[in-house]
Amino acid sequence: MAGKRAITKQSLPDVIANDLRERILSGELAEGETIRQEALAEEYDVSRMPIREALKRLNAEGLVQWANNRGGSVTKHSLDEIGEIFDLRILIEVDLFRRAIPNMDPGEFARCDEILKQMEASYDENDVGKWGILNYQYHSALYAASQRKLTNELLDRVNLQSDRYVRMHLSVMKQREPAKKEHRDLLRLAREGNVDKACEVLAQHIRRTKEQLLEMIASKRGTDEP
Repeated sequence: MAGKRAITKQSLPDVIANDLRERILSGELAEGETIRQEALAEEYDVSRMPIREALKRLNAEGLVQWANNRGGSVTKHSLDEIGEIFDLRILIEVDLFRRAIPNMDPGEFARCDEILKQMEASYDENDVGKWGILNYQYHSALYAASQRKLTNELLDRVNLQSDRYVRMHLSVMKQREPAKKEHRDLLRLAREGNVDKACEVLAQHIRRTKEQLLEMIASKRGTDEP
């Protein structure tokens, strides 16, 4: 955590929490990495108070394990927990998509189409951070017409846990065409009103990411961890 990081002196806990969140999601701060309040205060050139508040927020989001005066670390999920995160995504997202498709209007289809074009451009630019953000926006746009506010809020929390793993997967994934095709197919099937097939493709899409990701992380950790 060397060097100073310039920040706007407004709503310091929010600004610092946002920056730390992005550093965790991008992998700059790796899972299990130790977090020291004093080191962060020096790095951001602020007192420990806004650092403490920012860490409390990230702790509530599940991105860090933090205890006042005892330090903490970036949350490291077990392989079983990572699998559970993606299983939850399948359960929640398929339900939202099934409810959304009959209610989607031309404006929502156009919104999805625009995000999809930006996402495909990010493939070519190999911009994993942008790709990850657009991936989240695209899936959210697909479900917007579900009109299930509480379920979408729950999904936001689950996605916050899955986002860094999705980006990790994207950063090493060589064959990107399957993901591009599945994203196109989701929108095409929604336009056609083919609810069952669209939900089937969505479940396969998330499950494929989960399986490839778990294999990759198990290999990276070099462990038989369950």
